[in-house]
Amino acid sequence: MTSILDSPGSVIPPVRVGMPRPAPAMAENGARQESGLDAAISRTQEFLFDHQADEGYWWGELESNPTMEAEYVFLTHFLGMRSEERLRKIKNFILRRQGDDGGWNLYYGAASDLSTSCECYLALKLAGASADSDEMQRARRLILSRGGVEKCRVFTKIWFALLGEWDWGGVPFLPPEIMLLPNRIPFNIYQFAMWSRATIVPMSVLLSSKPIHPVPESAAIDELFVNGRENADYSMPTPEGLGIERLMFAADRLLRLSNLLPWNPARARALRVAEKWIVDHQEIDGSWGGIQPPWAYSMMALHELGYANDHEVIRKGMEGFDLYAIEDEDTWRLQPSMSPLWDTCLSITALIDSGVEPDDPCLVKASDYLIERQIASPGDWQKKAGNVEPGGWAFEFHNETYPDTDDAAEVLLAVGTAAASDMKRRTEAIEKGVNWIMAMQSRNGGWGAYDKDNTSTLVTKMPFFDFGETIDPPSVDVTAHILEMLAKLGFPIDTDQVNRAIDYMWSEQEDDGAWFGRWGVNYVYGTASVLPALEALEFPMDDPRIVKAATWLEAQQNSDGGWGESCASYANPAWRGRGVSTPSQTAWGLLGLISAGRADGEPAQKGVEYLIRTQLGDGSWDEDEYTGTGFPGYGTGDRKFTSLEANERDLISEHLPAGFMIKYHMYRIYWPLMALGRYRERLSRSA
Repeated sequence: MTSILDSPGSVIPPVRVGMPRPAPAMAENGARQESGLDAAISRTQEFLFDHQADEGYWWGELESNPTMEAEYVFLTHFLGMRSEERLRKIKNFILRRQGDDGGWNLYYGAASDLSTSCECYLALKLAGASADSDEMQRARRLILSRGGVEKCRVFTKIWFALLGEWDWGGVPFLPPEIMLLPNRIPFNIYQFAMWSRATIVPMSVLLSSKPIHPVPESAAIDELFVNGRENADYSMPTPEGLGIERLMFAADRLLRLSNLLPWNPARARALRVAEKWIVDHQEIDGSWGGIQPPWAYSMMALHELGYANDHEVIRKGMEGFDLYAIEDEDTWRLQPSMSPLWDTCLSITALIDSGVEPDDPCLVKASDYLIERQIASPGDWQKKAGNVEPGGWAFEFHNETYPDTDDAAEVLLAVGTAAASDMKRRTEAIEKGVNWIMAMQSRNGGWGAYDKDNTSTLVTKMPFFDFGETIDPPSVDVTAHILEMLAKLGFPIDTDQVNRAIDYMWSEQEDDGAWFGRWGVNYVYGTASVLPALEALEFPMDDPRIVKAATWLEAQQNSDGGWGESCASYANPAWRGRGVSTPSQTAWGLLGLISAGRADGEPAQKGVEYLIRTQLGDGSWDEDEYTGTGFPGYGTGDRKFTSLEANERDLISEHLPAGFMIKYHMYRIYWPLMALGRYRERLSRSA
């Protein structure tokens, strides 16, 4: 499948009427900028209209790191489904992503990551790359300088164990009997975040059976062991002290011994339950949860349970990868997920904020598309939310099982602002969506993304998890989006639920005025999410807490007028609010200042000038940096630092070895348009 931003010629813009009118002229001292502002807005509006799909949606590529392609190579080897032509293209793509130091990183501009580099190295050998080539020699030097395979993360070692390149004794054990634990018992699967849950279920099948599908001798990675494979240390590192981590380590040892018992009456039943759970959770597009990790592990687990490659579930799963892939004559790359509903609702909001009429045919078509995709089926979220009527929206084209509150809130805001061809159905969709979101509120007043009260940190102490986030606690950015939606759509805001959410939001503000960003990089995103919500809730802009937040945003502005924040801010608080200026983060900074009543200030004007100056002729912007967040890499999904003063031992490597950063290719389009549109409207209102 090809992103609409990668092949604009393949998308035919629909016929439309009622194009936006320029805002009223500004005062004389702003007339020159107003002319450039109008032109910039019109260009980006045209860009979006020209890139709308015939069905009504917008969608741009979701970019991550080359472990996606490497692990696809591992999967096809495991299943015995090798394609020489696809391997050629994957090899080309991985080599193009190689850094100057010989390794591969997790986000643009970062230093190379050891585990990612090891996975890419093995994938290249499986794809036919010669270990004697210059590229492979440089990669090998980088890997050995970092400690070799023995220093990789657990998930990489599991992949290598599946392929015969690591000893199964050197990874944690997870019995499938976890499937039999009731919901009220610790460590049941519903205490894990959606993405963790969908991964550990098939992983428990693999870790109990310990299958090995060895790579050919020509692809073995003996050369990545610093002291030789024969001298490798396969032991699991023992945690220090006598805390919960040490108890978890001991439990892992005991469970490992239990797997050696000749008779385990619960095992067969647990495997049957796991098999049914996996099959039942496959989406219509062949994926699991619309994300790569559980997708690959589920297919391997079913393969070990006896599913042949021509079985419908396996066939559909493999065909689904083609939907998530982007291919040309020389390369093949795999998106970790797809974001059409997220891109569509934010594009609608940006167009309306920039002056497009809500009943424009393009927006009506987009609104109808979103309404049609409201989820009406049950999902895992009901384990905590109870017997609540479904009504959320997901992130991807097809994901009935896992709607999320953030997408649902932004979809509701877009649909509630734009017109629809069936206004009665629109009203019903909004009511159902809001009811579902309100039922998903956690006890502390905030909202997590996929589950309610998914906050048990006990499961984060398992030795199994040294990557990503294990749980899905409430976050400020999601909570702020929900509050903004409720206020802008006119729902009651003087209620206990809303007041608890507001209290939660204020409790998360940090000493310097900023808010942590869970799903976007980072404090600029979090702060720019909260301020529009506070404005919509009609908080006075002279509230000292709002003044502090706006002042913090102004202080982070770069000398070129833009805003930028490095992904490294998740590793070291000294980076908070600091980084190369980007269009999306500049837009976030502007949105925050505009909501805080500072649209007429010099910082906002300089931010607008930066966006106008860097806009391309087609109405888009260039953006190399990653400004989206999958996992900060803390395990808990919550903030790690609460101030600039951080203990040296709490800092983590700035290449984020346990993190997962993403780049939304449409963030450089609709966020700047939204900011420019609101800026023009605010100055017009003042004039």
